[in-house]
Amino acid sequence: MAETIIVETDIAVIGGGAAGCYAAMTARRQAPELDVLIIEKAHVDRSGCLAGGMNAINAYINPGETVDSFVEYVRFDAMGILREDLVRTQAALLNEVVRDLEQLGLPVVKDASGQYAPRGRWNIKIHGESLKPLLATAVRNLGARILNRVVVTNLLVQDGRVSGCVGFGLRDGNFYVIRASKTIVATGGASGLYRPNNEGEARHKMWYSPFNTGAGYAIGIRAGAEMTSFEHRFIALRTKETIAPTGTLALGFGAPQVNALGEEFMKKRWSHVGGEGAPTPIRLYAPLKEMAEGRGPCYMDTRHLSPDRVKALKEAYLDMYPNTVQYWAANDIDPSRDPIEICGTEPYLVGGHCQAGYWIDADRKTTLENLFAAGDVAGGAPYKFVSGCFAEGRIASESAVREIREEGRRRPDVSPEEIDRERKRTFSPLESGGKLSPGAVEERLQKIMDEYAGGIRTQYAMNETSLQVARKKLEEMTRDLPGLAAGDMHELMNLHEVLDRIDVARVLVAHLIARKETRWPGFQTRLDYPETREEWNLFVNSASDPDTGEIRIVLRPLDSFSDSVSEPTEVAFGNSY
Repeated sequence: MAETIIVETDIAVIGGGAAGCYAAMTARRQAPELDVLIIEKAHVDRSGCLAGGMNAINAYINPGETVDSFVEYVRFDAMGILREDLVRTQAALLNEVVRDLEQLGLPVVKDASGQYAPRGRWNIKIHGESLKPLLATAVRNLGARILNRVVVTNLLVQDGRVSGCVGFGLRDGNFYVIRASKTIVATGGASGLYRPNNEGEARHKMWYSPFNTGAGYAIGIRAGAEMTSFEHRFIALRTKETIAPTGTLALGFGAPQVNALGEEFMKKRWSHVGGEGAPTPIRLYAPLKEMAEGRGPCYMDTRHLSPDRVKALKEAYLDMYPNTVQYWAANDIDPSRDPIEICGTEPYLVGGHCQAGYWIDADRKTTLENLFAAGDVAGGAPYKFVSGCFAEGRIASESAVREIREEGRRRPDVSPEEIDRERKRTFSPLESGGKLSPGAVEERLQKIMDEYAGGIRTQYAMNETSLQVARKKLEEMTRDLPGLAAGDMHELMNLHEVLDRIDVARVLVAHLIARKETRWPGFQTRLDYPETREEWNLFVNSASDPDTGEIRIVLRPLDSFSDSVSEPTEVAFGNSY
């Protein structure tokens, strides 16, 4: 019989990745009198997107650039949709948090003059294989507490005020009730919504962390928090088979995109939008067009590299994607002889590359009292990458500390009825006698999204009819969910990950239906609305009813950061489980 463990803290940080660790570090540095607790479903030493390391910091203000030029570049890359206040406040901290990481032990590559070695306008080179252990060590040294292997299943909310969260221990099987004055969600974005490039035993060979399953979004959706920009999906252009970053090839080693005819098609057919410097969605959309028109496959052309540069390229991948070097060796691939084939991944929701996430103010506070969001789970501010997630973790933590000092260290009441309800929802699949396995439901979800909501099978394109089919099929799925069963704690975690992704998928489809234009070709291609339309220079937001699961779409102008509703439109989208 699982025990109920009550844990009290001043600041609860859900998720021990980049943003979560930096939030905890900031709180302990600025307010050592406060108790800070990280709740992490894996182990903080090697969890989240940084688990395998990084070879570059992709958001940094290099010499010759400014915060203003960074904001304007992000506006260009996001094709006009962004929260300037959020981008500007995190940009102001990018260089400071990177210097802090270097002081913690992160090896940053220097040039001959001793300055950080740039990689393009906004990147600097690092040796970041050990980045996550460095962060975890700093968190522990500063005295933050860590609950490893505890899966958060929902927020605790009473009268519109968040009072913490609940979850279960993956190893001990206990039910955890975390009572907190302030809660920061930093769980990362969502993978696994769509059928992946690789199937079967290789299905988790993907770009985004397969363990980031949208839990941070889902707990906010179920609590009624306002969300933004889910339709701004991220589809990564990556090396085929190993799904490794192409930015390493393009920015670090000067490899252009070429088609099967050897043409540099970005320069030849896309010079009007910047060629190789085109917005990120276009750099995916262009090779899709080449392949659709019979000029594929497409490649990153590395044949200009010398043996020494090939060695340097392999070293760069060893900092974050070592399997790429192994794959080349096993398949006799020599980048100086063989161009590297590229492909698009399945779509993800990532608030750091695009901007799907919580609707927040400049303090990173959500529309729910006592709740903050940082990193990939926070919306409205694309092009954060790792350093922007650190900056947002700092901003959210500083805001939470400031509120505690203004209000006192009081903790909102927690309803015993809510705790009992959540305990039952969490553990009932272990005793349900149901026949549906998490794996079967995951496959069904991914098939629906892939075929009807713009997955790989349809070259990421969609229309009103297909999206309405997706909406209907997802609604039908929710009726079967009481039949889900789990045989052990690990399977119970998989089950809750599937439930989270279904709630996220429902909101994503509602957003895709709502935006009647093609704003980000490739990322969000509407075949029935193929043009970008000026009247859609706005945010598509949503809020779900905590009791019924009905999703309400809210359209907000770009300069509206208040809680006021602008031109609301309702989308009835069934009940959530």
